[in-house]
Amino acid sequence: MSTKRLAVVCNYVLREDRIGGMDRFFVAYDAAAKAKGYEVEWFFPDVLDKTFYEGVTVFSAEGNSSVEAFFLNYLQENEKTYTTLVTHFTELCTPFYKKAKHAGRIKNLIAVDHNPRPLNGFPLKKQLKNRLKGYLHHKATDWFIGVSSYTARHIVKDLGKVVARKTGVIYNGIDTSVFRKRENHNLNQQGKVKFVVVSHLRESKGLQDLIDALALLKPDLQNKLHITIYGEGPLEEGLKQQAKDKEVDQLLTFKGSSSEIPKILAYYEYLIQPTYMECFSLSILESLSANVPVITTTVGGNPEIIKESMNGFLVEPKDKKALAAIIEEVVLGDRKITEDTSVLIEKEYTLDRMVAEHINLLD
Repeated sequence: MSTKRLAVVCNYVLREDRIGGMDRFFVAYDAAAKAKGYEVEWFFPDVLDKTFYEGVTVFSAEGNSSVEAFFLNYLQENEKTYTTLVTHFTELCTPFYKKAKHAGRIKNLIAVDHNPRPLNGFPLKKQLKNRLKGYLHHKATDWFIGVSSYTARHIVKDLGKVVARKTGVIYNGIDTSVFRKRENHNLNQQGKVKFVVVSHLRESKGLQDLIDALALLKPDLQNKLHITIYGEGPLEEGLKQQAKDKEVDQLLTFKGSSSEIPKILAYYEYLIQPTYMECFSLSILESLSANVPVITTTVGGNPEIIKESMNGFLVEPKDKKALAAIIEEVVLGDRKITEDTSVLIEKEYTLDRMVAEHINLLD
């Protein structure tokens, strides 16, 4: 019996200070594939720390090239062959897939799409380019998997109906056991209502709108809330300066990246995510798992998980007045969430379910 060999190519950097939902998925998926008899090898653009990945066979491009180019070079230099190739966070329908399939004599190629789309869609030139890529290169990929129904629809919209028959959905899931749960939804009566943001600090995450929304609140209401921001990114200094200019910097604390998110979410009353583009947010799943409701936008897969007034509140992206109004109503107690938001996650969006559905694609 020939050995089954699996390669997983991920455009994702391994970091010590960011052990998140995808890291837990990768490690669990590795164990499940091995249990099915696969030898598994992982390829990343850079590995800054692999402590969490003990026992996982990891190769790193060390930041010297794209992970796709690194993998192709690895195939050529080592004459390796694989039964299956799975990709995460890579661009779909590029020549890479055909080259990899041929060089690695790969029988089954699965591309998992985590990439959000722009708020107003791609410009016409990009649309035409995507459609051409789909026509030219779709045959090399056996499965296109979106992490939400929104993502799957847009795979077909972007690449054309030629990919519709081999496009499916596997929702992101999380390890609910690692999250400390908030006991109830009572607001902090002794101090300020505590909101939390867990986000990469870039323009598409919409945190500049959150700062503008805070500036719309009256001073007496501002004194009743505080927002802690976990994450880093190119917009960090700009956001801090914007907060100072708007005279709301005292309402915000920037904490940087943290690997302790599962333990600390329950200390907050609401997660705020004013994003412009999203596929299916792990941060939202994690917050709900901690029984912390979410205030977010109607983009991407967000409406597939957030049910208005049941586990959170939705606003249109860039609507700063609506965001300010919801924050005000929440702080004043005029809007409330009473249901345990973790129940849905434990039932429908678990890591075990996500892993099992991805493993099923291997056979």
